[in-house]
Amino acid sequence: MKQANTFTPTKSKLAESEKITINLGFVDLGQIDLLVTEGFYSNRTDFIRTAIRNQLGTHSEAVKQAVARKMLVLGLQHISADDLRTLQAAQQTLQIRVLGLATIAPDVTPELALATIDSIEVLGALQASTAVKAALANRLR
Repeated sequence: MKQANTFTPTKSKLAESEKITINLGFVDLGQIDLLVTEGFYSNRTDFIRTAIRNQLGTHSEAVKQAVARKMLVLGLQHISADDLRTLQAAQQTLQIRVLGLATIAPDVTPELALATIDSIEVLGALQASTAVKAALANRLR
């Protein structure tokens, strides 16, 4: 029997950001550098974060609607080995759907993950052991 995600997101001491790399044209980069030099932003990263937040704010209603429609957990969801053992004992499986960060505890074995995790959809980042990620590779969406 499949069960919808019922685990409550928890706060953790994990990194609150993920590093990304972008390529910019020279003119755009020069304009950013000019704004930094003129004191509008403290550095390039400050400019880029501000631009991203402004765009996310512009589209916030669309994001809210999509989160509700897709039934996503917004923020952080941590899956522990105890959570999965409880599901296994009840002969249930989990569908992980997260917009943000999903973490699977380091003590979760590939076998336990395969027995209890039906599917994973993460818009953001998934942190799990290499072995668990490999075992669940065909269940990632």
